[in-house]
Amino acid sequence: MNGLSYAQKALTIKGIIFKKSTPNRISQAVVTDLKTQTLMMSDELGGFSIKASIGDTLEITKTGYTPQRIAVVNNSDLVVYLQPVIELNQVTIKGQSKQQELNEVMKEYRSQGVYNNGKSLPVWQFINSPITAFYNLFGKAPAQARRFAEYAKNEQQASVVDKRYTKELVKRVTKMPDEEVDKFMVAFRPSFEDMKEWNDYQLIQYINKSYNYYQKNKDRPEGKLQKLY
Repeated sequence: MNGLSYAQKALTIKGIIFKKSTPNRISQAVVTDLKTQTLMMSDELGGFSIKASIGDTLEITKTGYTPQRIAVVNNSDLVVYLQPVIELNQVTIKGQSKQQELNEVMKEYRSQGVYNNGKSLPVWQFINSPITAFYNLFGKAPAQARRFAEYAKNEQQASVVDKRYTKELVKRVTKMPDEEVDKFMVAFRPSFEDMKEWNDYQLIQYINKSYNYYQKNKDRPEGKLQKLY
């Protein structure tokens, strides 16, 4: 095999992305082969795998970090360190995450005895305190607790989708301008069930397929656009 054919052969390049000067791994960074425009994302452990050829250039990007480019010179595993962007005069306020806030509210409902994780109430509660038991089944507070539990479940599932179906990823895949990307993301937002089944490659393929359809039908009213699977 001569040098030219070796250089043109597609290889599987693997690597791990770290935050510079730390052992912290970076998930959901976008890895792009600038020659072929192939994209992949780093997983929860900062790992990635992408098809590339000798001579290609990989660009690694993530919001809040300085982009980095690496030339593919062989098929050795890569270790990438991204430098955080330092923003001056930034005030950071640390508070509860949405998940923590939802958990706190549900904890309060449970402490009041008005929610049982969607399960039937224990028999002993009907025996020892029938009025309380029937209130827990049909009262206003239990109904509110059940509605909140459903809301919390929906919010948790939405956060799973939001974590991977990001504006940054969609813009990198589609090259859409800012004024269009929001409409596209709403129209073709994957479901929680989709995200449980798809790996990153399947998600990118879905975005590509949806974008091709969108380009042909974007003048339709938003409600007339159809999701593609």
